[in-house]
Amino acid sequence: MKPNTAQVLCPLAGLVLACLLVGVWVHGAAARVEAMRGTPAEKTAAIAAAADEGFCTTDLKQILKRVLTSCGLVHRERGRGCKPLEAKSVAALSGDDFNALFRPLANRAGIVQFDLDKTELDDAGRAILDKTFSDQRGASYFLVVSRASPEGSLSHNRTLSEQRAGAVLSYLNDKFKDPDLEQEVGLLWLGEEYAQLDQEFCQWNRSRAGEVCTTAELNRSAFLAWIDCRL
Repeated sequence: MKPNTAQVLCPLAGLVLACLLVGVWVHGAAARVEAMRGTPAEKTAAIAAAADEGFCTTDLKQILKRVLTSCGLVHRERGRGCKPLEAKSVAALSGDDFNALFRPLANRAGIVQFDLDKTELDDAGRAILDKTFSDQRGASYFLVVSRASPEGSLSHNRTLSEQRAGAVLSYLNDKFKDPDLEQEVGLLWLGEEYAQLDQEFCQWNRSRAGEVCTTAELNRSAFLAWIDCRL
Protein backbone atom coordinates (compact mmCIF):
# COMPACT_ATOMS: atom_id res chain seq x y z
CA MET A 1 0.00 0.00 0.00
CA LYS A 2 1.35 3.41 -0.92
CA PRO A 3 2.09 5.66 2.18
CA ASN A 4 0.15 8.91 2.41
CA THR A 5 1.73 12.37 2.80
CA ALA A 6 1.19 12.55 6.57
CA GLN A 7 2.97 9.26 7.10
CA VAL A 8 6.04 10.61 5.23
CA LEU A 9 6.15 14.12 6.70
CA CYS A 10 5.74 13.25 10.36
CA PRO A 11 8.94 11.21 10.67
CA LEU A 12 10.84 13.87 8.70
CA ALA A 13 9.55 16.62 10.98
CA GLY A 14 10.56 14.62 14.02
CA LEU A 15 14.06 14.12 12.61
CA VAL A 16 14.44 17.83 11.84
CA LEU A 17 13.25 18.77 15.34
CA ALA A 18 15.69 16.33 16.93
CA CYS A 19 18.57 17.79 14.89
CA LEU A 20 17.63 21.32 15.94
CA LEU A 21 17.50 20.36 19.61
CA VAL A 22 20.91 18.67 19.40
CA GLY A 23 22.35 21.74 17.70
CA VAL A 24 20.97 24.07 20.38
CA TRP A 25 22.32 21.81 23.17
CA VAL A 26 25.79 21.60 21.58
CA HIS A 27 25.94 25.36 21.10
CA GLY A 28 24.87 25.96 24.69
CA ALA A 29 27.44 23.50 26.02
CA ALA A 30 30.20 25.13 23.98
CA ALA A 31 29.22 28.54 25.32
CA ARG A 32 29.28 27.22 28.88
CA VAL A 33 32.73 25.69 28.40
CA GLU A 34 34.03 28.93 26.90
CA ALA A 35 32.59 30.90 29.80
CA MET A 36 34.20 28.52 32.28
CA ARG A 37 37.53 28.93 30.53
CA GLY A 38 37.34 32.70 30.31
CA THR A 39 36.05 33.57 33.76
CA PRO A 40 39.07 32.46 35.88
CA ALA A 41 41.49 34.17 33.53
CA GLU A 42 39.50 37.38 33.63
CA LYS A 43 39.29 37.25 37.43
CA THR A 44 43.00 36.47 37.76
CA ALA A 45 43.92 39.39 35.52
CA ALA A 46 41.70 41.74 37.48
CA ILE A 47 43.08 40.60 40.84
CA ALA A 48 46.69 40.86 39.66
CA ALA A 49 46.09 44.32 38.25
CA ALA A 50 44.47 45.49 41.47
CA ALA A 51 47.31 44.09 43.59
CA ASP A 52 49.92 45.69 41.37
CA GLU A 53 48.26 49.10 41.37
CA GLY A 54 47.98 49.29 45.15
CA PHE A 55 51.46 50.68 45.82
CA CYS A 56 53.49 49.88 42.70
CA THR A 57 53.90 53.39 41.36
CA THR A 58 55.97 54.08 38.29
CA ASP A 59 58.75 55.54 40.47
CA LEU A 60 58.85 52.49 42.73
CA LYS A 61 58.98 50.12 39.76
CA GLN A 62 61.83 52.10 38.21
CA ILE A 63 63.83 52.08 41.44
CA LEU A 64 63.21 48.40 42.05
CA LYS A 65 64.25 47.50 38.52
CA ARG A 66 67.44 49.58 38.78
CA VAL A 67 68.36 48.11 42.15
CA LEU A 68 67.74 44.52 41.11
CA THR A 69 69.39 44.72 37.70
CA SER A 70 72.20 47.20 38.32
CA CYS A 71 73.29 46.79 41.91
CA GLY A 72 70.93 44.72 43.98
CA LEU A 73 70.86 41.13 42.76
CA VAL A 74 72.58 38.57 44.92
CA HIS A 75 74.81 36.05 43.16
CA ARG A 76 76.33 32.79 44.26
CA GLU A 77 79.81 34.23 44.47
CA ARG A 78 79.02 37.37 46.48
CA GLY A 79 76.31 39.87 47.28
CA ARG A 80 76.14 43.10 45.35
CA GLY A 81 74.45 46.29 46.43
CA CYS A 82 74.25 50.01 45.78
CA LYS A 83 76.73 52.10 47.71
CA PRO A 84 75.60 55.44 49.19
CA LEU A 85 77.27 57.50 46.47
CA GLU A 86 75.30 55.54 43.85
CA ALA A 87 71.99 55.64 45.67
CA LYS A 88 70.87 59.07 44.49
CA SER A 89 71.52 58.24 40.86
CA VAL A 90 69.80 54.87 41.24
CA ALA A 91 66.72 56.40 42.85
CA ALA A 92 66.77 59.71 40.98
CA LEU A 93 64.71 61.12 43.88
CA SER A 94 65.30 63.11 47.03
CA GLY A 95 65.74 61.13 50.23
CA ASP A 96 62.27 62.11 51.47
CA ASP A 97 60.66 61.13 48.18
CA PHE A 98 62.51 57.82 48.24
CA ASN A 99 61.20 57.01 51.73
CA ALA A 100 57.69 58.11 50.77
CA LEU A 101 57.53 55.35 48.16
CA PHE A 102 57.44 52.75 50.93
CA ARG A 103 54.69 54.30 53.07
CA PRO A 104 51.99 52.04 51.56
CA LEU A 105 53.97 49.08 52.97
CA ALA A 106 53.63 50.25 56.58
CA ASN A 107 51.64 47.16 57.63
CA ARG A 108 53.83 44.71 55.75
CA ALA A 109 57.44 45.88 56.03
CA GLY A 110 59.79 45.36 58.97
CA ILE A 111 62.67 47.37 60.42
CA VAL A 112 65.55 45.48 62.04
CA GLN A 113 67.42 47.72 64.48
CA PHE A 114 71.08 47.38 65.50
CA ASP A 115 73.14 48.60 68.42
CA LEU A 116 75.35 51.64 67.95
CA ASP A 117 78.35 50.74 65.77
CA LYS A 118 77.23 47.08 65.58
CA THR A 119 76.21 44.82 62.71
CA GLU A 120 75.08 41.68 64.55
CA LEU A 121 71.43 40.66 64.55
CA ASP A 122 69.96 40.18 68.03
CA ASP A 123 67.09 37.82 68.89
CA ALA A 124 64.45 40.49 68.26
CA GLY A 125 66.03 41.33 64.92
CA ARG A 126 66.05 37.70 63.84
CA ALA A 127 62.42 37.34 64.91
CA ILE A 128 61.19 40.28 62.84
CA LEU A 129 63.32 39.15 59.90
CA ASP A 130 61.73 35.70 60.08
CA LYS A 131 58.25 37.22 60.27
CA THR A 132 58.79 39.66 57.39
CA PHE A 133 60.48 37.11 55.14
CA SER A 134 57.73 34.54 55.71
CA ASP A 135 55.08 37.06 54.61
CA GLN A 136 55.88 36.68 50.92
CA ARG A 137 52.30 36.51 49.57
CA GLY A 138 53.54 35.49 46.14
CA ALA A 139 55.93 38.44 45.78
CA SER A 140 59.15 38.01 43.82
CA TYR A 141 61.65 40.45 45.37
CA PHE A 142 62.81 40.96 48.95
CA LEU A 143 64.36 44.41 49.33
CA VAL A 144 66.87 45.15 52.11
CA VAL A 145 67.64 48.87 52.61
CA SER A 146 70.21 49.41 55.36
CA ARG A 147 71.32 52.64 57.03
CA ALA A 148 73.61 54.08 59.70
CA SER A 149 73.07 56.89 62.18
CA PRO A 150 75.20 60.07 61.85
CA GLU A 151 77.74 59.25 64.60
CA GLY A 152 81.20 58.45 63.27
CA SER A 153 82.89 59.21 59.97
CA LEU A 154 81.18 59.10 56.60
CA SER A 155 83.29 56.21 55.33
CA HIS A 156 82.79 54.22 58.53
CA ASN A 157 79.01 54.58 58.29
CA ARG A 158 79.03 53.48 54.68
CA THR A 159 80.82 50.30 55.69
CA LEU A 160 78.53 49.86 58.69
CA SER A 161 75.37 50.00 56.61
CA GLU A 162 76.84 47.60 54.04
CA GLN A 163 77.68 45.10 56.77
CA ARG A 164 74.19 45.38 58.22
CA ALA A 165 72.68 44.46 54.86
CA GLY A 166 75.19 41.62 54.67
CA ALA A 167 74.13 40.37 58.11
CA VAL A 168 70.53 40.09 56.91
CA LEU A 169 71.58 38.21 53.79
CA SER A 170 73.90 35.87 55.70
CA TYR A 171 71.15 34.99 58.14
CA LEU A 172 68.71 34.18 55.33
CA ASN A 173 71.31 32.07 53.55
CA ASP A 174 72.24 30.15 56.69
CA LYS A 175 68.65 29.52 57.72
CA PHE A 176 67.03 28.61 54.42
CA LYS A 177 69.95 27.44 52.25
CA ASP A 178 67.79 28.32 49.26
CA PRO A 179 69.59 28.81 45.92
CA ASP A 180 66.71 30.99 44.73
CA LEU A 181 67.68 33.69 47.25
CA GLU A 182 70.22 35.00 44.77
CA GLN A 183 67.37 35.95 42.48
CA GLU A 184 65.06 37.28 45.21
CA VAL A 185 67.07 39.48 47.58
CA GLY A 186 68.09 43.01 46.56
CA LEU A 187 70.53 44.97 48.74
CA LEU A 188 70.74 48.76 49.00
CA TRP A 189 72.97 50.33 51.64
CA LEU A 190 72.70 54.05 52.25
CA GLY A 191 75.09 54.94 55.07
CA GLU A 192 74.06 58.16 56.79
CA GLU A 193 74.00 60.36 53.73
CA TYR A 194 70.80 59.47 51.91
CA ALA A 195 67.16 58.83 52.82
CA GLN A 196 67.41 58.91 56.60
CA LEU A 197 64.22 57.70 58.29
CA ASP A 198 62.27 60.30 60.27
CA GLN A 199 60.22 59.91 63.45
CA GLU A 200 57.19 58.69 61.51
CA PHE A 201 58.86 55.32 60.97
CA CYS A 202 59.09 54.72 64.72
CA GLN A 203 55.42 53.62 64.47
CA TRP A 204 56.28 50.90 61.95
CA ASN A 205 56.84 47.24 62.72
CA ARG A 206 60.37 47.31 64.16
CA SER A 207 62.44 44.95 66.24
CA ARG A 208 62.69 47.31 69.24
CA ALA A 209 59.10 48.49 69.35
CA GLY A 210 59.03 48.50 73.14
CA GLU A 211 61.98 50.87 73.45
CA VAL A 212 62.29 54.65 73.12
CA CYS A 213 62.74 55.53 69.46
CA THR A 214 64.87 58.46 68.29
CA THR A 215 65.83 59.08 64.69
CA ALA A 216 69.43 58.09 65.46
CA GLU A 217 68.33 54.74 66.90
CA LEU A 218 65.88 54.25 64.05
CA ASN A 219 68.56 54.68 61.39
CA ARG A 220 70.82 52.01 62.85
CA SER A 221 68.70 49.62 60.87
CA ALA A 222 67.78 47.59 57.83
CA PHE A 223 64.38 48.13 56.22
CA LEU A 224 62.87 44.87 54.91
CA ALA A 225 59.96 44.32 52.52
CA TRP A 226 58.69 41.90 49.93
CA ILE A 227 57.77 43.81 46.78
CA ASP A 228 55.26 42.23 44.40
CA CYS A 229 55.35 44.80 41.60
CA ARG A 230 55.36 43.49 38.03
CA LEU A 231 58.39 45.02 36.32
